[in-house]
Amino acid sequence: MKKIILAMAFIGITGAAVWARGTEVPQLVKTKFQSIYHDVTKVKWGKEGANYEAEFSYKAVSTSVLFDAQGNVLETERAVTMADFPKTAKDYLAKNRAGMKITETSKITDANNKVTYEAEVKGKDIIFDDKGNFVQEKDSD
Repeated sequence: MKKIILAMAFIGITGAAVWARGTEVPQLVKTKFQSIYHDVTKVKWGKEGANYEAEFSYKAVSTSVLFDAQGNVLETERAVTMADFPKTAKDYLAKNRAGMKITETSKITDANNKVTYEAEVKGKDIIFDDKGNFVQEKDSD
């Protein structure tokens, strides 16, 4: 019984170490984050492919920033309300998703300052351009 418990503990520790290693954030990325959001003290880091995602609250708004390994900002996503969506996007959702609950809405700005809007409905992300025109629908992450 002791061997089983020790083996399980070892697997748990090893698994945790592998998980922790997989989410280590390069110092370049942390430094860039701190230079932009120096007031933020609580941040949750994760991996998105080869990139690093910081999730945090900034000025009371749920925010995430995606960095590459060199610390370059790839995109910034901020929670918004439907009131912040372009009218064309609101009209599209009212017509094509009538009666469905919208669980999340956000404004995404990429590294080139291109803005898109995203609405999550029933496990799908519905993407709109900066004018509110439908772009695509994809599975939510």
